[in-house]
Amino acid sequence: MAQPPGQQPPQGSFGAPYDPPPESVQPSPPPGYGSAPPPGRTAGPYGAPVQPGPYGTPAQPGPYGVPQPGPYNAPTQPGPYGYPPSAQPGYGYPQQQQQLQQQSQQPPPPRGGGFFKGGRGAVIGAVLAVVLLAGGGIWFATSGSDDDSKPTARASTDPGPGTNGGGDGKAEDRGTHDLGAEADALNAQRRPGEAKVLWLQEGGVDLPRNGSDVYGPWIVGDTVVKAMFRTVSGYSVADGSRKWSLRMPSSLCAAPSQPTADGKIVFGIKTGTADDALCNSLQMVDLTTGKAGWRKTYRRQGAWDLLSDVSMAINGDTVTVGRTSRTDAFRVSDGAVLFGELPGNCQPFGFASGPVAIAATSCQTAADDHKEQQVQRIDPVTGKVQWTYKVKKGWEVAQFYSVSPLVVSLKQEDKWAIIVLNENGTYRSQLVGGTDDYGTKCGGDLLTEGKNLDNCLGVAADDRMVYLATKPAEDDLTPTNKVVAFDLNTGQAKWKAAAPAGQTLMPIRTEGGRLLMYLAAGKNKGGGIASLPPTGGTPQMVLRHPAAASAVERGFFDSRVAYQNGRCLLMHARISGIDDEDEKSMKSMAGFGS
Repeated sequence: MAQPPGQQPPQGSFGAPYDPPPESVQPSPPPGYGSAPPPGRTAGPYGAPVQPGPYGTPAQPGPYGVPQPGPYNAPTQPGPYGYPPSAQPGYGYPQQQQQLQQQSQQPPPPRGGGFFKGGRGAVIGAVLAVVLLAGGGIWFATSGSDDDSKPTARASTDPGPGTNGGGDGKAEDRGTHDLGAEADALNAQRRPGEAKVLWLQEGGVDLPRNGSDVYGPWIVGDTVVKAMFRTVSGYSVADGSRKWSLRMPSSLCAAPSQPTADGKIVFGIKTGTADDALCNSLQMVDLTTGKAGWRKTYRRQGAWDLLSDVSMAINGDTVTVGRTSRTDAFRVSDGAVLFGELPGNCQPFGFASGPVAIAATSCQTAADDHKEQQVQRIDPVTGKVQWTYKVKKGWEVAQFYSVSPLVVSLKQEDKWAIIVLNENGTYRSQLVGGTDDYGTKCGGDLLTEGKNLDNCLGVAADDRMVYLATKPAEDDLTPTNKVVAFDLNTGQAKWKAAAPAGQTLMPIRTEGGRLLMYLAAGKNKGGGIASLPPTGGTPQMVLRHPAAASAVERGFFDSRVAYQNGRCLLMHARISGIDDEDEKSMKSMAGFGS
């Protein structure tokens, strides 16, 4: 199953299919295991060495190809849109790294999950040692003034946060521009068949130095929720008006990609407002009402734990908080402790949200580097391991592109492979990339804190295919790309579909037998939501955004995308600016629909 001679995958693509070793959870390795690589290529565990995808890691889609309430896309795979990576040191707190290094007289480990991130594209946060403490804290929700019931299309109405290091934290009741009038002007230029700009929002908040991550959007009923800095707010999906806002006592630092089926979520927040405050507190929030529930503080200890990013996920009524050396699980409904460190030297460092609890685990070896990794199905209530797939030595779990079917992105330095596992954890296939260059955008790429394993845009899966977007040529002034469908059983490409000239397509999820994709806006060309049948062909528009709004839409170049009930929402993953005014006036969200 090796590729023909001379067809070495280019930068961004992934290697030839691999034959799993006997130690994998397999009855026996498939034919061809151990065969020599084609001329000009060096054999690698999951294929020939190749460069990572466009954003550092191989393509990574929203996890679940099966429609289900998703954070960034309504019924779907984990968060859709990701964002290019940041190469921030350690856990984001240089002072802590220095202190730990001095104490241990050893260099701090790399950052990230079971294999700390070292730059663009690395994989996600790890497993946390947790000792629960009784959570205190005072919470209050703000309903806003009387005119908050009017469309917030005019600006964000989030209450201002308190101070946090470099930011003065002053509140802005309204943004600086009349975005309602801007939306009206854009809609006045609509062409036949184009949707409306439903509403626009500005950041509207004076943020701390270097800006702030934005978490969400989560769509719960007719409410879309975003969380930023120290505020969680719910808005009407129809007109953008603020429905509720909840002020946090400290900064947000992590959040699951999906809420529970009844709209509950648990946020990771810092335990204080100092620059070196740890991300070791949890706050439950009802996204339907905006009411705060239980709050707990957990303990982080040891270099691996203190320096690792936090990966959060929700499976049923369980929320997991993962770090390199362990994961702790709590019941979402009441905060009860469900499990912590599991037996043995292999511990989960991150889960994928959804109905089935699939985890990436790392094993502490003699080298103490957590470089031996596994994929496991774990009971989210008891922590009992139900099956284990051993990843070949030296490879790390980067993302779960889909849980049903189970599609896993693996990385090794400059190598990348995508494998498909059966429901029982046995090897099924590996995608054969050919000569195309693939790219996805994942949550861990843009966020500087909180590295989940299940929120990518640019990949989707159903019971027959895995769909990946190719990467546009870097020197193309009018970038365009293709979507490629791979057979789940063979890993071979079945068909390719080209995006319209000057625009790019990114798979979001599958629904009703169709692949749904976000079509990015081009110059004087509106974006929107397009679809493809299982047989491929020419993409058909489901929702076409107005061409008059193409400049506004192109401003969301690295945004998250959510599509539900005929409405498309774009949201920046991070808000920052050259000064306070620029920061507050930056458009943070946009809604399109009929």
